[in-house]
Amino acid sequence: MSALHLRGVVLPDGEHRDLWVRDGLISLDPVPGADTVFDGGYLLPGLVDAHCHVGIGSDGPVGLDEAAVQAETDREAGTLLVRDCGAPIDTRPLQERENLPRIIRAGRHLARPKRYIRHLADELEAEEQLPAAVAAQAEDGDGWVKLVGDWIDRSVGDLAPLWTDEVLAEAIAVAHRKGARVTAHVFGEAALPGLISAGIDCIEHGTGLTDETVELMSRHGTALVPTLINIENFPSFAESAVKYPDYAAHMTDLYRRGDRTVAKAIEAGVPVYAGTDAGGGIAHGRLADEVAALHRVGMSAEQALGAASWAARDWLGWSGLEHGAVADLVCYDADPRKDLGVLAHPSRIVLRGRPVA
Repeated sequence: MSALHLRGVVLPDGEHRDLWVRDGLISLDPVPGADTVFDGGYLLPGLVDAHCHVGIGSDGPVGLDEAAVQAETDREAGTLLVRDCGAPIDTRPLQERENLPRIIRAGRHLARPKRYIRHLADELEAEEQLPAAVAAQAEDGDGWVKLVGDWIDRSVGDLAPLWTDEVLAEAIAVAHRKGARVTAHVFGEAALPGLISAGIDCIEHGTGLTDETVELMSRHGTALVPTLINIENFPSFAESAVKYPDYAAHMTDLYRRGDRTVAKAIEAGVPVYAGTDAGGGIAHGRLADEVAALHRVGMSAEQALGAASWAARDWLGWSGLEHGAVADLVCYDADPRKDLGVLAHPSRIVLRGRPVA
């Protein structure tokens, strides 16, 4: 692997610096004979999609070839680290491909029968099975476990929690003992207090957050990945639920106050990260749209960039652009802090120390 040289304004510190890449790692010390592959713009740590589903298509699970195309689409948009927030297929073979983004696997969703999208989750007949299922997913994944916290309960015609507070506390404690973190899909209000109080590490979507549960998240240090571009689909969810008017009205209300809800979490200091929910109804490669949406609801441009780059990498245990760090970086001709639209047009991508064609 030949050595590389890049020069530009390095974010987040904003200093104009030279970086070298040798053996897949960043060096701040000059490397003789390195090829200059970028000179004169802005350098960001590789972008992060913190809620992505490599392996899910519009009709459910896809094969590895199609999943690889999904990952390539994310890579072309500058996403070099993906927290795969639940996948119905084993994507470990994709982790071995050096031309694809790094994937942090959360394994399969854990749900109850008929309480999530068909064919995507492991469905547990009894909620008492949850701690053992969490233990298995923790051992099989890459440090994350994904729960379905709420979904429509057709017997009541609206969103409802899937698990009792007691079983959640036991299951999350099991994951933590095994060194894994836990996150949960949650649209509505009712499931949030039990999940947060049980020590869950992250909430996905979180459209049902109230002043009380925002404060609870802030106190517990619980992260939020709001997937704002997916929330744009809520009106269509409501329109398709003609048999369940309470659910339809609830989803419409959650959509109408969605921006305000996430803004309150940001203002309260809840750690918020960028995730697209790509897979199924959201196309891959749209991380720039999610960053723009986070800016729309109250993050500064630099905060929104961090939520999809350096801050998200740190949260997930990956380095930025310091000496000895893995050489995953994205380069731009213009300053994305001044125009977030720049994020959609990387001029050079380096993944695992190699320029991406």
